Amino acid sequence: MPERPVDENAPTSDRTVPCRVVVCRDCCCGTVKVRGDHPAQTARLREIAPVRTSDCLDLCEQANVIVVQPSAVGRAAGARPVWLGLVNDPNATEDIVDWVRAGGPGVADRPGILDLYLIDPPRRVRTATS
Repeated sequence: MPERPVDENAPTSDRTVPCRVVVCRDCCCGTVKVRGDHPAQTARLREIAPVRTSDCLDLCEQANVIVVQPSAVGRAAGARPVWLGLVNDPNATEDIVDWVRAGGPGVADRPGILDLYLIDPPRRVRTATS
C-alpha cells in the first residue's frame, strides 16, 4: 500500500494518534521458554510507539506475538491490525520499528521481510472483529 499523506483538514487528535503495538508477555511470549531479550524488544518498540502488554494473545505456538495496530490515518485508509508471530530476532524487531516509524499499516508499505512473520489472529479475535 503506498504511503498516504496526512489529512491536514482532519482534527489534530486524528492526525496525531500513532500506530500502537501490542506485545504478548505471559506464559510463552516474553519468557525464558522463548529465546530472546524480551525486555529489550519491548523497550525498543516503546521508543517509537505506544506499547501495550497483553497477558495472552492466545497464540502461544507463535511466540513472540506482536500486533501492530494502525494509526488513525491508517484506519481511515481501511487498514486492520497486523499480527506477527515468531518475532524472536532483533533484526525482525528493527524491521517492525522501521515500518511503524514510517507510518505502519495503511500508511507505509510493510517491508517484505515481515511477510515471513504474518500470522492469523486467533479465531476468537477474528470472530469478534468480523
